[in-house]
Amino acid sequence: MIDTAVPTSAEPPRLEWKVQIAPYARSDVRRSLIDLATSVLPYLALAVALVLMLRADVSIWLVLALSVPTAGFLLRTFIVFHDCTHGSFMPTKRWNHIIGAITGVMVFTPFQTWRHEHAVHHATAGDLDRRGVGDVPTITVEEYLAFGLPMRIGYRLFRNPLIMFGLGWLWGLVIQPRLTGKSTRPRLRRSVYATNTVLAALVTGLVLLIGWEDLLIVQGTTAFIAGSAGVFLFYVQHSFEDTYWASGESWTYADAALRGSSYLKLPKVFQYFTGNIGLHHVHHLSARVPNYTLQAAHDGMPIFRDVPVLSFWDGLKASRLKVWSARDGRLLTWGEVRALQRAVPATARATSS
Repeated sequence: MIDTAVPTSAEPPRLEWKVQIAPYARSDVRRSLIDLATSVLPYLALAVALVLMLRADVSIWLVLALSVPTAGFLLRTFIVFHDCTHGSFMPTKRWNHIIGAITGVMVFTPFQTWRHEHAVHHATAGDLDRRGVGDVPTITVEEYLAFGLPMRIGYRLFRNPLIMFGLGWLWGLVIQPRLTGKSTRPRLRRSVYATNTVLAALVTGLVLLIGWEDLLIVQGTTAFIAGSAGVFLFYVQHSFEDTYWASGESWTYADAALRGSSYLKLPKVFQYFTGNIGLHHVHHLSARVPNYTLQAAHDGMPIFRDVPVLSFWDGLKASRLKVWSARDGRLLTWGEVRALQRAVPATARATSS
């Protein structure tokens, strides 16, 4: 069950928590190399094994079954990439950049662009006035009631679990990272172009080597499983019933981390494949804590005793939550939104639309 025993304001003295978490916010080359050996290497080995199995006419069901652990190691590879974007994986900026760029290609994501957008996400998570960069789009009840029918339909489709978890990975990993906008900075634009070029060359080479059918089965299946799991993880990290949203001067960085970032308590095997990212409250309080010390930081710091705790089933049920109600201080389901709509006079709804 969700443990929502959080204080009204979780803002501790800034220097106090910074001093407490500092020992955990240090990369360890040995442990980082172990991370690489238990993510990138097994992923590549299993991907090759899947191709060889297909070419040897092994049962497609066995191939699909082996795609599950392959996807797990791809997800771990994304965690390595993620740590590199925060500069927490290796002691030097140079090696974080090198490993991040390589693993970025493996997870189809430009390193520089994702690093920038994810930094914005960390700086603005839970801030109603600064939504829209690197987060799951969330609107307020008032905004939803003010929407016209097309906007409401679009938002409802987006928040549908079948679309969000079933197709969200396709947008988040395959399509959106390939694009740039007019306002994209030149450095970030070059990162996108470089990653797209390398991916195009890599895909072309693999198609010539193993054929597009085998590539689609192996890469498509593992990317779908890993990507869908990643979208689910990203969603539940901030979208639970009593999450934190605030605006203006009432928003604080520490509250966003401790009240608006969940502790998704997973079975150890799932925690392993997800690189401890379920300890998201620790990660948002200090992004410099590498994935392999998140658990130690959680266990060693009293400040984390009262963070929101979600089980796996709590995370699944959180997909029912759709819009934020400042009056209730929580996310609402569509049923609760419909009840509010019935309570609003028809004339007021017509005026707001």
